[in-house]
Amino acid sequence: MPTVSGARGGGRFGREVGYLLSGLPMGIAAFVLMVTGFALGVSTLVIVLGLPVLAGTLSMARYLARVEADHIAAVTGRPLPHRRREPASPEKGSGGGRWKIVRDPQAWRELAHAVLAFPLRVVTFSLAVTWLVGGLGELTYGLWSWSLPRDDGKDGLMDLAFGITGRGPDIAFNTAIGVFLLLTTVPVVRGLTVVQASLGRVLLRRGEL
Repeated sequence: MPTVSGARGGGRFGREVGYLLSGLPMGIAAFVLMVTGFALGVSTLVIVLGLPVLAGTLSMARYLARVEADHIAAVTGRPLPHRRREPASPEKGSGGGRWKIVRDPQAWRELAHAVLAFPLRVVTFSLAVTWLVGGLGELTYGLWSWSLPRDDGKDGLMDLAFGITGRGPDIAFNTAIGVFLLLTTVPVVRGLTVVQASLGRVLLRRGEL
């Protein structure tokens, strides 16, 4: 029977994989929305329309930041610090109170996170998929390698890399790569999770919408 610590470790690994794989689609959406909203807002400031556009973009960034903060807390077990609550504005209904999010430095950090996290999420997603899918594919290489074309007399990766021919050495070499990838999957995924979550810890805070 699996131990409690083993079950918890497996659950943590599953959360980390889910965090990395779900990060890319979320990052694409966030990047497109933030860049488009910021560009539109800045370009229309001269006709006053830019202020509500920027306010809406920053409000969306705040929502995305709250989602990311919840994900980081769930996957690492360490919640982010709470956002400092600002006192209520006495100018309720005025333009200054209505668009106060534009003056909030934390809101701009949240927008910056949505933009800066995108390339990082591309890298962490790609590496996570490489280790997971590549490890399984290489481990089972002997079952499907027969379907690969053998052009110019080359007999697989072993032949290309070291000039050693034969299906046996080729299968053994690729299987060894698969074993290495799978054995290092947990620390690699954990490291990628730490890297991706660290950007959120630098720029984001927890808080209500």
